[in-house]
Formats: sequence, C-alpha cells, structure tokens
Amino acid sequence: MSRFLRGWAILWVVFRYGLDELVLSGLPHPALRSLRRVLTLGRKLDKPRGQRLREALEELGPIFVKFGQVLSTRSDLMPPDVAEELAKLQDRVPPFDSQIAVDTIERSFRKPLDQVFVSFDRQPVASASIAQVHFAVIRDKAGVEHEVAVKVLRPGMKSVIDKDLALMHMMASWLERLSHDGKRLKPKEVVAEFDNYLHDELDLIREASNAAQLRRNMEGLDLVLIPEIHWDYCHTDVMVMQRMNGVPISQVERLREAGVDIPKLARDGVTIFFTQVFRDGFFHADMHPGNIMVSLEPDTFGRYISLDFGIVGTLTEFDKEYLAQNFLAFFRRDYKRVAALHVESGWVPATTRVEELEAAIRAVCEPYFDRPLSEISLGMVLMRLFQTSRRFQVEIQPQLVLLQKTLLNIEGLGRQLDPNLDLWSTAKPFLEKWMLDQMGPQRLWREIQAQAPRYAKILPDMPRVLHQYLSRPSSGSDSDALLKELLKAQKTTNRLLQAILCGGIGFVIGLVVLQILLRWRF
Repeated sequence: MSRFLRGWAILWVVFRYGLDELVLSGLPHPALRSLRRVLTLGRKLDKPRGQRLREALEELGPIFVKFGQVLSTRSDLMPPDVAEELAKLQDRVPPFDSQIAVDTIERSFRKPLDQVFVSFDRQPVASASIAQVHFAVIRDKAGVEHEVAVKVLRPGMKSVIDKDLALMHMMASWLERLSHDGKRLKPKEVVAEFDNYLHDELDLIREASNAAQLRRNMEGLDLVLIPEIHWDYCHTDVMVMQRMNGVPISQVERLREAGVDIPKLARDGVTIFFTQVFRDGFFHADMHPGNIMVSLEPDTFGRYISLDFGIVGTLTEFDKEYLAQNFLAFFRRDYKRVAALHVESGWVPATTRVEELEAAIRAVCEPYFDRPLSEISLGMVLMRLFQTSRRFQVEIQPQLVLLQKTLLNIEGLGRQLDPNLDLWSTAKPFLEKWMLDQMGPQRLWREIQAQAPRYAKILPDMPRVLHQYLSRPSSGSDSDALLKELLKAQKTTNRLLQAILCGGIGFVIGLVVLQILLRWRF
C-alpha cells in the first residue's frame, strides 16, 4: 500500500512540474506526441524543462536527488540543457534531531554516550541525505585522547531507499521499451549500478573499509590526506574517524592568501585522480568540493584532504588498460587507434567501418586540443561523443558511470582552481609512464615475482606427474602421441638452452681469465 501511495505522489509531482510533457515528446508515434498538447493545457510550464526536472527531483527527496546527480553525468540520456541543470543538484538536507543520533550511537555500542566518548558535540557540523557528522573526543587503550568525527546514519533510510529504487527499476523498464535508444543506453543497468552503490552507502563499515584502502593506497604519494579509521568505534550505523582540519577547497581566495600554490593544487588533483584510477583501479567517486579540503598545517601544507568515502569506483585490469590506451590515443590525437579500440572491445558492432568512426571522433575532439581548460567543457565533449555514438550504435558501459561522474568533478575543480590548467598535458606524461610500467620489462618482472611462489611449489612435482602420465597404458590416441612429441621437443629445447647458457658462462669466464693473463703479462 505504501509503495502504491508513493507511486501516486511521484506521479503528482511529475504532472505538476510538467515532466509528462518531456516524456511524451520523446515517444516515437506522432499521435502519442500530440497528447502533450492536451495534457499541458491549464498548467504554467513557463520555466525551462531542465529547471522543472531539477526542482521536481529536489521535491521527491534525497534518493531522487542522488539519481539526478548520476544522470547529470549521462549526457547520452538527455539533452545538454537538461544535463547542465541537473549538475546543479546538491544534497541540501536539514539535520535530523541530535537525540536520534545519540540513541543510534548508544544502541550500536550498547553503552551510555558518556562511556563511549570523552566529549560529544550534539550540534552536527555536516548533514547529507544518508548521514550527518558530529565532532567528539575519544580515549584509546593507552589513555591518549584523540579528536574524531562521528558519522551517524539517518534512521529509516533503508526502507525509503528500497521503495524508491523499486519504482526507479520500473521506470527504467518502461524507458527501455518506449525509447528508440533504450536497449543501447541500458537504463536498467544504470539504475542497478545506482542501486549497488547507494546500498553500499548505508553500511558505514563498508565506507570505513573504503577509507582505509584509500589511505593505504595514497600513503607514498604525499599529495592527499585520508582520515585514520578508529575500528573499535565503528558499527554499521556509526563510523568514527580522525578529525581533519583544513579549508574547504571552494574557498580559493582564502587558500591563496594563506600561500597555497593554486596552480600546483590543480595539477595535484589531476595526478591524484589518474593515480587512483589507473594505478590502483580504486578511486574516490564523489569528489565534489563539499568533500575536499586543503591542509594548512605546517607538516602537510597544501595537501588535499578527502572526506566521505561512501561511493568508490573500481576498475578491472581490462578496464584500466582499455581506458589508458583510449586516453593516450586521445592525447596523441591518434583517432584511428581510438576507433579501433572501440571495435576490438566490442563497444561497437564488428561491421563498423573504422575509418568512418575515426572521422567522427576527430570531428568531435580536434577543436578542443591546445585550449586552456577555461575554454573546454569536458561535459560538452562527452555529450558530443555520445551523440556521435548513437550513429554508430555504441553500447554505453554501466561500470564506467562513476568514472565519468568523477572525471566531470575533476574538471569542475580544475576550472575553479586554475582556469588555465591544461588537462591534456598534465595527464599525458602520467599515462605514458603508466603504460610503460604495464607493458614494459617492469611489468614482466613483477609478474614473475608474483607467480614465483606458485611455480616453486608446482615444479618439484612435475617429473613425477609426467612420469605417471607417460607410464599409463597407451591408448593409441592422437593426443598421447602429440604429448610425447611435445615432450621430446621440449627436451631438445632444454638441451639447447643449457648449451647456450653453458657456452655463455664459459665465454664470460674465458674473457675474465684472458684479462687476468694480459694484466699479469704486462
């Protein structure tokens, strides 16, 4: 019954803001599109459609706001004016009652508040759609006091999220059936991706684990600070971490007055992003200005401070290598390689003519090179690429949604800090080094080191296993004969390699002896 009522409430908001007009205008049949003229009679729809959609999502609640934030990164799903308006969505959520936070903490620890913390500030310092944060002080087992930030989950969030997500799944199914591009754009998979990371945000133990992993990954970089997690004080609904002191990155003038090198800060942000994505395959996927500060402490002056680790992205080795090759080909303006990579990965049909796709990609990207970031909108580039992708039936990869969202966050930060930052030249050396590490001799040596313990365990058993196999009664099969031939060839090869090795060693020894004799003689 509650889901039914929620559905009607959503339909009412959709009708009141004229969103049905947006849906009907995209239907394939002219008769269906004409319905919008009838249904919009008597309603004031003078605001731009993007603004109406944004205001409707804000009224529907934090879950729809978050979904709108994800959609703002998917320019392939909507016109640019709508995507631009959705990019303005923020988690402007009032804090919940502090007593509820205290009750949640005491229920999680099964202790009174004053037995958990030395002191606890009941006034929250931050509030978002999923949780809010309070400052506190704890005393560790050694009796040392630590200033901490306590993140407390909003009560009743899981049931609210589950109801809204069920409706989103239903609407995605409708979109897939009604839209020409439905199958290619995979709206159901986009909602499923959103479903996964939203539920992850509801488990603060998982968020604490994300923070701990990022902290380990970033230890040697000396560019970013990640708060330490106090595991004895973490539960599913409560997370306690090191209190971080810094200036919000949005306060650029304050940072400049403090002596922070702003252009370096912008370059460092790009380095952090590409390091997390391509080196680690594990990246902070919610890098908007509200989650980033800059340290002014003497020991860590000018370093980034990352907060809020509920959303992280992961990439497989295949994803990393594919993306790195794409980025590198873009930076080198090798559009033919970009087109070939799309075909090789199966993102476009195998029948696609590489030359046509190459020409289309060149037409999108070439005008944007050699420009400062102030003159480039990465969102516009992506939007044009997605428009081109429709023509070639490119399948959008849902696992890259978070990466796309984070890349746009980085663009926004870069433009805010240093409008003259050249994103391409900053990233190109990093990617070239990464590709060398992945495909050069260092990668081979790392693989040998990683596999050595396994093969050291297997090799002593190989003669016995081969002897048992060869001692079996002959079946007369072709496979047995082939195996014997291969073993014979392997023995011949081994003898040849041994001869070469011995000859090489003998040659080196001979040179050494000759050098000694010559020195002794003269």
